[in-house]
Amino acid sequence: MAEDKDKCSHDCSSCGQNCADRKVKPDFSAKLNAASRVGKVIAVASGKGGVGKSFVTTMLAVAASRRGLSVGILDADITGPSIPKAFGLEGGTVQSEQGIEPVVTNGGIRVMSLNMLVDDPSDPVVWRGPVIAGAVKQFWTDVHWGETDIMFVDMPPGTGDVPLTVFQSLPVDGVVIVSSPQKLVEMIVGKSVKMAQLMEKKVLGLVENMSYFICPDCAARHAVFGESRANELAMRFSIPHVLRLPIDPGYAQAIDAGAAESLVIPDMDEFVGTFA
Repeated sequence: MAEDKDKCSHDCSSCGQNCADRKVKPDFSAKLNAASRVGKVIAVASGKGGVGKSFVTTMLAVAASRRGLSVGILDADITGPSIPKAFGLEGGTVQSEQGIEPVVTNGGIRVMSLNMLVDDPSDPVVWRGPVIAGAVKQFWTDVHWGETDIMFVDMPPGTGDVPLTVFQSLPVDGVVIVSSPQKLVEMIVGKSVKMAQLMEKKVLGLVENMSYFICPDCAARHAVFGESRANELAMRFSIPHVLRLPIDPGYAQAIDAGAAESLVIPDMDEFVGTFA
């Protein structure tokens, strides 16, 4: 090792050694499909499942589309893809000279998900982490996204291989973190924020899903899953924007019917406007 160090040219850009003196970080970025241009890339993340991350991704995309932006959704939740269902998308993709063509919703949102590449969407994806991460990369390099102003990446829960691949391979401009009111989620939000910071990505906002329920009879608000912790968490982790979403059976009904683009969620447009 001492001999190798003596031979060091001090040109880290041409050296593959991972020595303590290395000054240039390794570049894992993936090249976007040549026929595409993507403006901003926003990752939608959560440290745990079951908080409605895919729902939030869907509605962020719908809100951005309503603002007149050209929108794409890259569904990086390979083992649990649910974005196509929210838009009522069926059938597979087609191959063109420019690459794999994403499926387009009625409102013009481009969507790429593994469900569009398999014969039976109900079949489980039994792949190891590196294979899953490779598929996510291909959604960026092989898909013809065209002229897309903003892309939302629906991340899988946790801080494993796929989130790491997204942060390292895609030019992520910021992260929206999704939580719910339970006290346990405080720790989970902390993990997500710290991973974003480790990857040098800015946390743009916090969405607290299932924050409250409005009684249809008396209009009173009820904290079904406990009192909101959103503002407290935002202050603790220096998150600039907060959005609290209610429990609304109408939301679930619209998603199940594939009618996400028919939903209008109060304050969602304003929230998206803070970074779109």
